[in-house]
Amino acid sequence: MKAIGFKTSLPIENPESFIEFEAVKPIPGPHDLLVKIDAISVNPVDFKIRQNSAKDTVLETPKIIGWDAVGIVQAVGQDVTLFEVGDPVYYAGDITKQGSNAEYQIIDERIVGRKPKSLSVEESAAIPLTALTAWEILFDRIRITADKDKGKSILIIGGAGGVGSIAIQLAKKIAGLTVIATASRLETIEWCKKQGADFVVDHKDLVSSVREAGFEYVDFILDFVDTNAYWDTMVELIKPQGHIASITGSSDLVALTKLKSKSVSFSWELMYTRSMYQTEDMVEQHNILNIVADLLDDSILKTTLNTTLHGLTAENLKKAHELLESGKTIGKIAIKL
Repeated sequence: MKAIGFKTSLPIENPESFIEFEAVKPIPGPHDLLVKIDAISVNPVDFKIRQNSAKDTVLETPKIIGWDAVGIVQAVGQDVTLFEVGDPVYYAGDITKQGSNAEYQIIDERIVGRKPKSLSVEESAAIPLTALTAWEILFDRIRITADKDKGKSILIIGGAGGVGSIAIQLAKKIAGLTVIATASRLETIEWCKKQGADFVVDHKDLVSSVREAGFEYVDFILDFVDTNAYWDTMVELIKPQGHIASITGSSDLVALTKLKSKSVSFSWELMYTRSMYQTEDMVEQHNILNIVADLLDDSILKTTLNTTLHGLTAENLKKAHELLESGKTIGKIAIKL
């Protein structure tokens, strides 16, 4: 099968940053599906892994990355119960295994959902990783519910990005929150409003912008940009007994003691935790993806796709990564095979 990968970590402008090669079609294990891929999308985790996973070394076999895909089930493992051959599916993958930048992929059925019926393959490919991340951070980490939290305020730092775009929709349409999103350019401001943000504030002077919007403090804060860069701002803006959650990680220590006087909770979210550790509730990602598919088919949520490239080629992967690395992408980038 055709695949796109890399043998060493190189700048994206290097001709060898991605290479095309022939790989053996994988064979599904007991809980696996073999999926013929129709479309993929890219995420910041893709370029971060490309930049860091093969530094100062040359791999014997190219590494295949990519963690969003849509396709058709071609074969199933002996213990598979959730899907059958011919089912259209979508998923965000498992960071410990080969990725989706290939014609075929094996994937554990417990982290796979049914493809939304109303969306194209590229529109569907834009959804899984960001929807799972946003769903888990809102409903599994902070444990927001519409019953107890409807009308409360949430600040989403990085509203126009892939995760921010779907988090705005979930926070507004499912949780019933008052959504404040950050953006600074005209096009990103309009994009956040289109996703459903009630207020859009300037991340360059976030404290002043939030307070000018009428909020002394906010109940919840989601960081999708840089934990430490915004830490003091988040500490200032969070309401006493509020909750901050982040997906971005930090190379430096996070000063959690600054939350003590307000009794504020803090959570990390990593979408890969369930598959990495084979948690007892791993099948929840299957359930979440099916719920999201229903919400998309009912037009409650909408795809966050903004750019589509055509063809599984090294050049298209380079172009997609270059766009991501610019830090100025809006919504999601998909590649239709």
